[in-house]
Amino acid sequence: MATGEALQSPSRTRSRSVRAGAIANAETRYIESSALLAALMEADPGARKAIRAPGRRVTSALTVAEANRAVIRARTTGRLNAVEERNALRGLRTFARRCEIVAVSEEVLTRAGRPFPVEPIRTLDAIHIATAELLDESPPLVTLITRDKRVADNARALGYTLA
Repeated sequence: MATGEALQSPSRTRSRSVRAGAIANAETRYIESSALLAALMEADPGARKAIRAPGRRVTSALTVAEANRAVIRARTTGRLNAVEERNALRGLRTFARRCEIVAVSEEVLTRAGRPFPVEPIRTLDAIHIATAELLDESPPLVTLITRDKRVADNARALGYTLA
């Protein structure tokens, strides 16, 4: 499977920007940047399966920006060739169309600036966790899909299911 095909599935969900707190109750999976990049650039089967699983896909606008930067950085450092870069960017666009994207709001940034159960945590990781916390979902009802240890440790401490 080509790099960009990693996230394509039969679903036809249209993307839309949403505010934290505006997402209705349903099976929710928050996809963090590290898992998305594992699927896009490493063809990680576990990440691809978790991202493709049925249910609502939610991510932060930060995830899309981080993934774009990672693909560009990988191309300029020679980790990806031009075809792989194009496929990864295509996969990222497909992901964004099929995902609810939460803005990095002042509310998210305020929460990210407060202490977390497992410190130290980097600012961008704190933004991901803060976004998940502001979804108006009980933590056990949200599966956090990540490959980042700091994010996973904090998510686990806050009661989120991990994938």
